Amino acid sequence: MAEKAQKLATYIWEGKDKRGQKSKGELHGSSQALVKAQLRKQGIVPEKVRKKPKPLFGGSKKITPFDIAMLTRQLATMMKAGVPLVQSFDIVADGLDNKGLQELVMSVRNDIASGTNFAAALRKHPRHFDDLYCNLVDSGEKAGALEQMLDRIATYLEKTELLKKKVKKAMTYPIAVIIVAIIVTAILLVKVVPQFESLFQGFGAELPVFTQFVVKLSEWMQSWWFAVLLGIVGTVFLFREAKRRSPKFSDFVDKYVLKLPVVGEILDKSAVAKFGRVLSTTFAAGVPLVDALDSVAGATGNAVYRDAVDRIKNDVSSGTQLQASMRQQDIFPVMAVQLTAIGEESGNLDEMLEKVAVHYEAVVDDMVDNLTALMEPMIMAVLGVLVGGLIIAMYLPIFQMGQVVG
Repeated sequence: MAEKAQKLATYIWEGKDKRGQKSKGELHGSSQALVKAQLRKQGIVPEKVRKKPKPLFGGSKKITPFDIAMLTRQLATMMKAGVPLVQSFDIVADGLDNKGLQELVMSVRNDIASGTNFAAALRKHPRHFDDLYCNLVDSGEKAGALEQMLDRIATYLEKTELLKKKVKKAMTYPIAVIIVAIIVTAILLVKVVPQFESLFQGFGAELPVFTQFVVKLSEWMQSWWFAVLLGIVGTVFLFREAKRRSPKFSDFVDKYVLKLPVVGEILDKSAVAKFGRVLSTTFAAGVPLVDALDSVAGATGNAVYRDAVDRIKNDVSSGTQLQASMRQQDIFPVMAVQLTAIGEESGNLDEMLEKVAVHYEAVVDDMVDNLTALMEPMIMAVLGVLVGGLIIAMYLPIFQMGQVVG
């Protein structure tokens, strides 16, 4: 059994070349001795070789899902061109600026070079390669079609990340409106209203009810602004922690977020798109339908669909058709169910599920674009109402005084 490959590190070296001239540089290696050996092979006499220290700040960049998608696409492209897998990893690693990703690539590469199969090498890095990814690679290796499988995985990852980006954009806009509204209101109450308050004190008359309310709110805000800020931050933190730590609370949020106007519909359609994308990818890879549904359950991104997929899996394993079980869940759109039914009847289920994914990805795309276009005037309207309301409250006493004088 091959020994586990050592982790690569970056070494800084100084030495002399064949002409006796001093030279220096950096080299990746698993040990100082191996780096020296590599230098000698290159005709360099090493004088100093030391491990490159890690920077205190700004070390390796975070490895994102998009990085994994790009890595997969590059590997698929090179393998289609006939480049061996290990050499493909070498080429990819040489072109990477992200040191963290480079170390990951070389770690997998070394494991493969030492005799470990591709899927097993990937399973050592579950943070970056999930079970679905590893299972698909394993299927591709066993079928002798790894390059096609990598191409399919790359497409799946690219589409999934694009969909996530769209959904994130849809969620960001309403939050941005709320944040801007809170900030503008707070500034007006803390900085602007007090200026008018000192003016009103010289009027000697009772202020309008609306103005009194705004003045009182301003006084309260000036006294308790820190508590308000702390409360908002604390609420956001507690919400995130509760969602992360409590499955029941997380499921509750997932259930009711689908009922939100516009945003809920976007999340709903994105879950359907993910369902179609993951199931088409896994089923086309030769994974049995019941096993494929296992991968789909966690990939939909919503507890409602996760539970529905679990029920579908149980139904399918007992002999029920996929489309029949989908219809029983009463959450899948009619078009998705119909396309699935056509796929089952024609024997082209993976193709029809692909069409489901493509259609609902396009739907999400259009909905996000419409939401973006809608939010721009909405932000202006919200700010207009807030600012306009406060201005009216501040000028009401002045208008009343003008009427009395008139």
